[in-house]
Amino acid sequence: MVSKKTSPKGKSVRVTFSVPGDVADESLAVVGDFNDWDPRQHSMKLDKKNGVWTKSISFKPGTRLEFRYFADGTSWLNDEAADEYVPNGFLSDNSVVEL
Repeated sequence: MVSKKTSPKGKSVRVTFSVPGDVADESLAVVGDFNDWDPRQHSMKLDKKNGVWTKSISFKPGTRLEFRYFADGTSWLNDEAADEYVPNGFLSDNSVVEL
């Protein structure tokens, strides 16, 4: 799930990426065109109490992000709550969020 919250002055949008805890055993990262698809840059944290992986990142309004989740260093996942999906050239799609 992707939630968006615009700052009071409208200069940034805080995006919180949330994924059910059972999609990954050891690690989960949100990767995309905003971090050169590098899973080391935005590792998600597992809230064991709520059973949800989360990561919040701030972006400029008007930004269009392509992203996916990288689970346990082996599997790519899309977000079911993405605004849309686009082909990625690897015979699958990327999730898209519009800010």
